[in-house]
Amino acid sequence: MSELRRRMIEDMNLRGFSPKTRQCYVDAVKNLSRYYKRSPNNLSEEEVRQFFLYLLNERGVASSTFRVYLCGIKFFYESTLQRPWRLLNLVRPKKRRKLPVVLSSGEVHQILSLIRTPLVRISLTLIYSCGLRISEGIRLRISDIDSKRMVVCVRNGKGGKDRYVPLPQRTLDLLREYWRIDRPRPFLFPSQKRVHPISPSAIQKAFKDALRQSGIQKAASVHTLRHSYATHLLENGVDIRLIQEILGHKNSQTTFLYAHLTSKSTAKLHSALNHLMKSISWNL
Repeated sequence: MSELRRRMIEDMNLRGFSPKTRQCYVDAVKNLSRYYKRSPNNLSEEEVRQFFLYLLNERGVASSTFRVYLCGIKFFYESTLQRPWRLLNLVRPKKRRKLPVVLSSGEVHQILSLIRTPLVRISLTLIYSCGLRISEGIRLRISDIDSKRMVVCVRNGKGGKDRYVPLPQRTLDLLREYWRIDRPRPFLFPSQKRVHPISPSAIQKAFKDALRQSGIQKAASVHTLRHSYATHLLENGVDIRLIQEILGHKNSQTTFLYAHLTSKSTAKLHSALNHLMKSISWNL
């Protein structure tokens, strides 16, 4: 490992960045260096500017990917190298707000029913029924399940925050049945060697295989279960502020997005539109 990379990683540790964020930022600077085949320490502000234009105009990277590059490179030059370049405050990724894919409750049950491996099936059931991110679900330990209070303790979630989420009785019953068969410890969903949690890629692959078998034509992923959970709670009358707290959203606008996705709100909209149009006649 180079001295520059070591210093950057140390700076990110001091800032409290998660391992995933640290890796993404290091990769961004590494790709910048590969593009010019020189150390990033020897690049000029104009060369960095041209690299960002390359990402936008030639590679056409998504706004989320561009944002990671910008944040990583900006951190490297401003924090590690102490170079406050004006360029890094000028560059702004184009914002695009995509509506998340949502599965109906029937579609969720159909997909889960096609997964045969108990560990994977129960982990996905827990992720859906508690509205968890995949990283939160696979890291759970036996001690995080509080059956007396009927909650799950999510530790070190996004932003380094802990939170409690409600645990449905049916999910608890399934977890107990799974535990009697497999006796996992300390992680609830361990890898084969039981030293680490199961990998996210293994969960994603099983979900994608079940989605394909189901014939459901939606671009869904494991994270879609979290979107679906929030939407289904809204459809059943749960207050949106409570859903925000359960999901661990920092910004309420992120949670309010689900209000546009509920079948009930869509039904009301269609009813209102039909009422507006019912008196209009047009003879061709």
